[in-house]
Amino acid sequence: MENLPLVLQLYPAIQLTDDQFFEFCQLNRDLRIERNAKGELSIMLPTGGRTGGSNFKLIQQLANWVDIDGTGIGFDSSTGFKLPNGAERSPDASWVKLERWNALTEEQQERFAPICPDFLVELRSPTDSLTVLQDKMQEYIDNGAVLGWLIDCKRRRVYIYRPQCEVERLDNPETISGDPVLPGFVLDLSKIW
Repeated sequence: MENLPLVLQLYPAIQLTDDQFFEFCQLNRDLRIERNAKGELSIMLPTGGRTGGSNFKLIQQLANWVDIDGTGIGFDSSTGFKLPNGAERSPDASWVKLERWNALTEEQQERFAPICPDFLVELRSPTDSLTVLQDKMQEYIDNGAVLGWLIDCKRRRVYIYRPQCEVERLDNPETISGDPVLPGFVLDLSKIW
């Protein structure tokens, strides 16, 4: 059974400014909250242990590559990004080129950075709606991401998103390569499944 996130429709009765939304999220740190381009708030349920462990292994592998590569900054699932379409999203793992990150002011880096990650991953938990995640992945690509992976552990599938390309589906791959966007980064899926 798929759980859809709880969606709070505030607009037009209430329209949160960026500062108000940031403060709302800070007051509710135990919740994972995103805002779509229409201003609707989505509250996602916490993941279970298996998904949390998979996400930890995903972050570990990405962080190891980021440390060696040095051309960008990696982020975990608690990081919010304000996309060009106005949505605030928090992918499970993401990476931004160093020159793009350094172009932001210190204040922008402290809040929900007004930038779309160059690379991101969404990890589907057993109760996540595949359709909702696929729509979110397309939103990232439409807003400037150059590579995105949607990993469906239950079905052992990976959906690869790139600008101006059809979504590529891999069934039960052992690894995924980030080349050429993340040169030399290969995710070992045996640690994720």
